[in-house]
Amino acid sequence: MNGKLNEYLHKVDGECHDMVERIVEQMKAGAGITEGLKADCPMEWIRLMNNVRNAAEEIVLWEMIYV
Repeated sequence: MNGKLNEYLHKVDGECHDMVERIVEQMKAGAGITEGLKADCPMEWIRLMNNVRNAAEEIVLWEMIYV
């Protein structure tokens, strides 16, 4: 090892976080999750956002880590 593992892992971690955020934003738009929903029905917004975030994280795991 030439001391580049931590640097590489940090780079991959950053890419994964960025990818999750992009996917979450796309899925929010597709599912109609808005700030209005957050204001009107916060528990529903939380439920939907948890589902979207979990799905996005699963996608990133399969795309970036498991493959």
